[in-house]
Amino acid sequence: MTKILIVEDEQKIAELLRDYLIQSSFDPTILDNGLDVIPYVRENKPDLIVLDLMLPGRDGMEICKEIRTFSNLPIIMVTARVEEIDRLLGLELGADDYICKPFSPREVVARVKAVLRRTSGATTIQAKELILDEARYQASLHGIDLQLTAVEFKLLSFLAAHPGRIYSRDQLMEQIYTDHRIVSDRTIDSHIKKLRKKIAALSLDEELIGSVYGVGYKFI
Repeated sequence: MTKILIVEDEQKIAELLRDYLIQSSFDPTILDNGLDVIPYVRENKPDLIVLDLMLPGRDGMEICKEIRTFSNLPIIMVTARVEEIDRLLGLELGADDYICKPFSPREVVARVKAVLRRTSGATTIQAKELILDEARYQASLHGIDLQLTAVEFKLLSFLAAHPGRIYSRDQLMEQIYTDHRIVSDRTIDSHIKKLRKKIAALSLDEELIGSVYGVGYKFI
């Protein structure tokens, strides 16, 4: 499981981020003091850090600079100080992205996923006979293009990336509608129905998406 280190001294914000990251299948840890970060990173080697700029003990800029002396792990800086944005965007710190407070937890999760995808270079998901090319938004089954819409592709690729895990309609909406548009939870049912129809057209005996009554959907 992908390990995310949250360095944030505002407890409510840190816990909210932790909960959203857990819902998205990440393994988050919280630290609230800047002095604890470098020892933790050296010992535990997280996959990504969400690092607040203003921290007790030691500020985020100093921490980011030191991490870059021994590691290239992805760092997303968080700041409430608008005047620091130019520095965060520059090469001085070596951060991979930044987020301004106040922010939506969904936005942070989306940024985490985007940075991890970008830094890992992974653009293809393969599950059974299904191949999903994220760079081209193309899905094929048994070598034949499924001809999915962008939303259908996002939905299928998310489920396929987490096989066996059950997701509610609300959780799936959070993944595929990152612009937070208001849609009915039955919209997911409609997308699932269309996906199943396209899959069945190529392979009648192959069911890739399972339903769990009263809970949600999963990739089988």
